[in-house]
Amino acid sequence: MPHGFREGEIKGVVVSRLNKAFDSRGWLAELFRHDSLAEEFFPAMAYISSTNPGITRGPHEHVDQADLFCFIGPSNFKLRMWDNREDSETFGFVSTVVVGQDNPASVLVPKGVVHAYQNVGDVEGIVINCPNRLYRGAGRKEEVDEIRHESDPETRFRMND
Repeated sequence: MPHGFREGEIKGVVVSRLNKAFDSRGWLAELFRHDSLAEEFFPAMAYISSTNPGITRGPHEHVDQADLFCFIGPSNFKLRMWDNREDSETFGFVSTVVVGQDNPASVLVPKGVVHAYQNVGDVEGIVINCPNRLYRGAGRKEEVDEIRHESDPETRFRMND
């Protein structure tokens, strides 16, 4: 793998299938449950975003925040994660999964794991995130907990390698 990473599962990243329960009205899917998530990852907030076809968000990482992304459709996303935690047994690993319409999944991304996702479908894609920290802290009075690698043209965190 280019840029010094090797392919493999990353310790602490949890990919879980989201099951859609269908009935005459449509469908419902549980995104997370406290009885299936370690307390340190309990969501503090939730937000939804739209990403146009071909667009990439990231790569970036968080110093203290974990993200719980929910990819359910209507498009598919290539999600790539790089373990940037020097104290991790999987430091230097990269993992890529395709999630969304064809593979509904929630993905827990721990702090220190660089991540980016790209809408690889041909329609607008929706992503829900349930992070374990409030954006900019209580009352939005703190600095944003984000290290943005997408602004660095020399970054080693690349989606298309």
